[in-house]
Amino acid sequence: MPYAVETRDLTRIFAGKKKRRIRRKRATGEGEDHLGPVTALDEVSIQIRDGELFGMLGPNGAGKTTLIKILATLLLPTSGQAFVAGHDVAKDPFPIRQRINMVSGGETSGYGLLTARENVWMFSQFYGVPSKVSKGRIDELMHTFGLWDKRDAKVRMLSTGQRQKMNMIRGFVTDPDILFLDEPTLGLDVNAARVIRDYITNWVRSQKGKTVLLTTHYMAEADQMCDRIAIIDNGKILACDTPENLKRMIRTETTFRLEVDTIRDIASFSSMEGVKNFSHTDDISKNRTHLTFILEDEGPVAEILSAITSQGKKVHSLQKSEPTLEDVFISMVGRGFE
Repeated sequence: MPYAVETRDLTRIFAGKKKRRIRRKRATGEGEDHLGPVTALDEVSIQIRDGELFGMLGPNGAGKTTLIKILATLLLPTSGQAFVAGHDVAKDPFPIRQRINMVSGGETSGYGLLTARENVWMFSQFYGVPSKVSKGRIDELMHTFGLWDKRDAKVRMLSTGQRQKMNMIRGFVTDPDILFLDEPTLGLDVNAARVIRDYITNWVRSQKGKTVLLTTHYMAEADQMCDRIAIIDNGKILACDTPENLKRMIRTETTFRLEVDTIRDIASFSSMEGVKNFSHTDDISKNRTHLTFILEDEGPVAEILSAITSQGKKVHSLQKSEPTLEDVFISMVGRGFE
């Protein structure tokens, strides 16, 4: 039985763009600056089982969207192979398209002159769903996603969250076997994101043979929803396992989180003995800096506190915590997901 999704040394290289600069003509002609080729995916090999909710976790620009587009037959690989439902995406795309659907967060939502209901119905017809069946599914999904009261509203009148709910309904109305979701909760408020996460999870768990590939840079979302997670950065797969096993990889290390007055001089932290990696984020509204340290043991804590107080900064909180998926990523590449 083939995997729902499988890639073998999948690589995608973009040629890059020419950046023309305007200047007076010279004997050599108009000058051109060349931006070199960009490797979006670098020999990516993954296997997603039938019925699995699989997460792809990584920062912006890591290669997540490129992978989704190749698997959805929207983009060809430079080298390597990708199989969806047992079919090669490059050689046999048509059977794949009949069994998949794709939704991206923040994408343009349908035709503004049509209503939310009309947009979803039109899309279902592209997939050949019988009109009576699609209308029944649309009504059910609009109730589920809390969009029933907006079913006859023009798309241009919907809020960002409402448009994304409509996009999700469009993804499920065709009843795909494999659903690709590219950051589906991007920019949504807490309630809208929760509705979408809950429905995705229940859809996979309650039906046999439904598979989801979810890309996200929200660590808690991946941890909560996914059976297994692949961590990707700069086009490379750094690790792939269950959330618990990923966190177990660094459980022998110590994670400390500190909240301090806004601090600018952080260069000394990386050179301290016993500091494996650290990251920081600034909360401008509170004039605070949040520091996360991955330590070999608790030995460097005193030196860290001394370095902070020597700059005249106050430590507001210090917490030793269990490792998170973000800690796994920091431990591997030395920076957070921002």
